[in-house]
Amino acid sequence: MFGPRLSSIFKSRWMALLWAALVLWMAVDFVGVDTSGGDDGNEATVGTDVTGQPVTDGDIAALKHVLEDH
Repeated sequence: MFGPRLSSIFKSRWMALLWAALVLWMAVDFVGVDTSGGDDGNEATVGTDVTGQPVTDGDIAALKHVLEDH
């Protein structure tokens, strides 16, 4: 689509590493980095969801429980 063809990128290990680094850089630039330092609540937060609400360990445990049942 944009840039060089993937078959030409992966012919060289260094070009593949450069491509991967640029993809990661673009992802961090697009999403951003959470520098708030966490929440002082009872549960530790591991980030935020799409709505901006903190994701807690309890939320992750509930999601694992749902995924293991299916």
